[in-house]
Amino acid sequence: MRQPSDRPGRLGVGVISAGKVGAVLGAALRAAGHAVVGVHASSEQSRERAGALLPDVPVLDVPTIVERSELVLLAVPDDQLPGLVSGLGATGAWQPGQLVVHTAGRYGTDVLEPVRRAGGIGLAVHPAMTFTGLSLDLHRLADCSFGVTAAAPVLPIAQALVVEMGAEPVVIAEADRPLYHAALAHGSNHVMTLLGESMQVLGQIGVTHPERVLGPLARATVDNALASGEDALTGPVARGDVATVAAHVAALRELSQDGVSAADAARSPERVTAPDASVRGARQADAGEQLLAGYRALARQTAARAASSGRIDETTYRAVLAALDGEERP
Repeated sequence: MRQPSDRPGRLGVGVISAGKVGAVLGAALRAAGHAVVGVHASSEQSRERAGALLPDVPVLDVPTIVERSELVLLAVPDDQLPGLVSGLGATGAWQPGQLVVHTAGRYGTDVLEPVRRAGGIGLAVHPAMTFTGLSLDLHRLADCSFGVTAAAPVLPIAQALVVEMGAEPVVIAEADRPLYHAALAHGSNHVMTLLGESMQVLGQIGVTHPERVLGPLARATVDNALASGEDALTGPVARGDVATVAAHVAALRELSQDGVSAADAARSPERVTAPDASVRGARQADAGEQLLAGYRALARQTAARAASSGRIDETTYRAVLAALDGEERP
């Protein structure tokens, strides 16, 4: 019986580098039958990750990987990609017919112009997923989409590689890559920031396991939003509960002014008078200011969406904005 690596079209793959994305995608390509011929791993953590996800694959320097590979997977941070590609191009490392695939969300294939000039083929495949760098990510690829950008004649190659990794390719035009990436960052990274701030506030008021309180709510919110879109919009701003919004702003302002709420001070007065209380309070106040600013900005956007969809009328919309500015008292 023919093994996957013996099938026609199997490629020698080089992975640069063994970060959370590169190691997982390298393992996915290996599982599809491609041979991973080398991996670049500069830190102890990345070497451990390579050992776990790409066992028996040699750790090599970048020029050696490029020299030995039919397909080079560039899984480096977005801002590092242009310099790496142009630097290797300046040394004549890229080879005619070589496939060079990068995973940066921001860029399409224009950034791989040095590869094209050398006769290689540039492909952009960005996984719309957050990675842990663990084997569980391989299973999560089945529910993942990849933003794929490539010249029309080689677009099927990029799509086939994504399908081989178990994911779904979604074609993104070159000019749309920054907007595509901004949308994903806004919908994922900023959600993590919001949840982090919310858990911080819950912790400050004595909730021992804030993740247990927020978890079901956050998961249900995401599921509802993805299933129903704008129809899932809810909460005090979308309902026009002006007094509630004003109460939120007042509580967050209190936190931003001295780093501790009145309720927290009453509950634990010793924390307020402790020797390090002023330093701790200043840090919490800074965090409170950031949270208040974020709450106001997102609440204004939510109010605008609620008004444009007819959930609240113009008068209520103006009242919500006034409450967010602190003009309304609960």
